Amino acid sequence: MKIPILCPSCDNSLNVSQMKCNHCDTTVNGNYDLPLYLQLSREEQDFILEFFLSSGSIKEMAKQAELSYPTMRNKMDDLIQTINNLKTN
Repeated sequence: MKIPILCPSCDNSLNVSQMKCNHCDTTVNGNYDLPLYLQLSREEQDFILEFFLSSGSIKEMAKQAELSYPTMRNKMDDLIQTINNLKTN
């Protein structure tokens, strides 16, 4: 199941307000931001995972996706910009 990151009513970012231990039933309440990685779309998360699994080779990722290197590089640049925007907010 995918963790929702946007409010279904107004499209603003959601925060974590409760976590529960499945072992002892301890519950922690608060108002916490989602980790940066979880604020990304599923596609962006998958891209990062593929980058990691290809040992950080954009060339290898492009080959596996049957895309040109410049296209894959542009995807990487877009993701970097998205992450930088999230970090500054």
